[in-house]
Amino acid sequence: MKLSVRLRGDWFAVPCKGSDTIRWLGEETLRRFYKNRASLGGRTVEKVYEVRKAKGGALLDFDDAIKDVVDDNDFITVVLESDISSPMSLPAEIVYVEEKVASEDVQPPGDKELIALDGDSLSTDDLIRLGKGICNLTLTSEAEQKVNKSRALVEEILASNKVVYGITTGFGKFARTVIAKEKLVELQENLIRSHAAGVGSALPPERTKMLLALRINVLAKGYSGVSLDTLKKLIAAFNASCLPWIPEKGTVGASGDLAPLAHMALGMMGEGKMWSPKSGWAEAKFVLESHNLTPIKLKPKEGLALINGTQLITSLGCEALERAEAIARQSDVVAALTLEVLKGTTRAFDSKVHDVRPHKGQKLVADRLRALLHSDTYPSEVSNSHRFCDRVQDAYTLRCCPQVHGVVNDTLQFVRSVLSTEINSATDNPMVFADMGEIVSAGNFHGEYPAKVLDYLAIAVHELASISERRIERLVNPALSELPAFLTNNGGLNSGFMVAHCTAAALVSENKVLCHPASVDSLTTSAGTEDHVSMGGFAARKALRVVEHVEQVLGIELLAACQALEFLRPLKTTAPLEEVYRLVREVAKPWDKDRFMAPDIDAVAKLLQEEKIWTKVKPMIDHYHSVQSVETRVFSPTTAMRESMNGISAPKRRRLGRTTSNSSIR
Repeated sequence: MKLSVRLRGDWFAVPCKGSDTIRWLGEETLRRFYKNRASLGGRTVEKVYEVRKAKGGALLDFDDAIKDVVDDNDFITVVLESDISSPMSLPAEIVYVEEKVASEDVQPPGDKELIALDGDSLSTDDLIRLGKGICNLTLTSEAEQKVNKSRALVEEILASNKVVYGITTGFGKFARTVIAKEKLVELQENLIRSHAAGVGSALPPERTKMLLALRINVLAKGYSGVSLDTLKKLIAAFNASCLPWIPEKGTVGASGDLAPLAHMALGMMGEGKMWSPKSGWAEAKFVLESHNLTPIKLKPKEGLALINGTQLITSLGCEALERAEAIARQSDVVAALTLEVLKGTTRAFDSKVHDVRPHKGQKLVADRLRALLHSDTYPSEVSNSHRFCDRVQDAYTLRCCPQVHGVVNDTLQFVRSVLSTEINSATDNPMVFADMGEIVSAGNFHGEYPAKVLDYLAIAVHELASISERRIERLVNPALSELPAFLTNNGGLNSGFMVAHCTAAALVSENKVLCHPASVDSLTTSAGTEDHVSMGGFAARKALRVVEHVEQVLGIELLAACQALEFLRPLKTTAPLEEVYRLVREVAKPWDKDRFMAPDIDAVAKLLQEEKIWTKVKPMIDHYHSVQSVETRVFSPTTAMRESMNGISAPKRRRLGRTTSNSSIR
């Protein structure tokens, strides 16, 4: 068997017998380490202190047989006695880097459903599935033909010694510098190394897989001039989940996402760091080797073909979009439960109201709310308990959900239309048009389209948290809810949801800053050649952060609404909302006194992230619309106004059970 062993930053491929011990492995690695240090005369003057697995940092016993504790091609770290820190000094090196990527984040390679890429038909949903490791990649035969045709044109240009940007010239400001033929491969390698200048935390494996898949899809269109051999090596690395270290910061979004994509290409060249489920983070060449993969050897034009494009912006944007759509659907469910426990009326969701202002999203939200709240199909004891109260109108945060939530849905549909086009677009420069026999320099790498719509997305989805935080305020404020203050018994001794509401307010306030559009900014780069850029990388990253905050705020509201329902028992709400209540109670029990609240918030936010709330109620919403042909119109004081104005007394209203404040609400 063979193991990849790290000692003081160097990696050694160490063949060994399964019967050899861990002690032998450490000493053999140390011997090889000093053998490579000719200045030290090959002498072993150090002692092995410990041996660990590189992934997870598990400590290995010196006396164990190798075959009993490690697998073939595992990654191991050897630590020397002199590497251990003392009170007088810092550690000589990081002893090991504990793997912080959950094993379930990316499914291991193996037999999976194949998605055949052609460069034209990838969906955002497919991209998310590829990121999660649910599917592997292949190319259609048509895509292979297009790739071969475009590469043939590049080879023809090389053979004829023509001067073409990016193939036989430098880049950006150096576009007029002609490069000698024997230096063309070095030109491409230098491009990757110099452009791999990003900073910040590495993208997690799921997002790296999405980025890599999206770049492969763009190359499959056949306008990049990359060779089929290089493209297939990218696919092989994707399918093996060998993922380069790609820092999240450093792109200005034109000429595309140069720095992140250069880090991607660098790893594929066997340089820098790479991650796989088997190895954790290690040197790229060893990760590739352990999966029987060979590094890419760049050909003329290929370095540029790998780094021009908007794939970081767009891949992160697709995740933001999918999550935003999921929380938008579920925000209607959470709002319905809050309206129910605050004893609101459903009359504001009457279809006739929304027919006369027929925005698509507004009508959709009203339809959902009617299906979730009191009706002939799903009666509610809570609703019946206050049907004759004298409330005239609900607060805007309840009454105007279709209008506020609705425009979020409409905005997300617009964002989807743009991103769906972007993920299947050629974003290279120069573009290789094999059918015309031409190579054209243009600007498809500019990230303004995805940058702008992701700023729109952040602004839109933020409103779901903004209105949710105000509903939380109504839930915890006894002057507005007629429920116990902060939804707790023994207030004073217990604080209940007091600070949970503060957390929601803090997140909403952060979102207000994050919603400032990144795409309105531009800084000139590349000595004035790239004089307008999109700043789309930050637009994408902050859009994701805004969505995450929205999920958390809605999670807090959902927890608070379920707690409010406890104070209305034994009354029951509608069947769909009772199902939501039961689902929440599987992860967060009711509060009878204060307890550690953060885990419950995280657990309910995860229910929303995984769309379990929507999965639970969607069939019940569909059932309502299939069986209820006549809309249930409940009593409301506003419906009796005409009779009252004509001298006919309105039906007498009386309170039943708990009621809300009878103050007039505009």
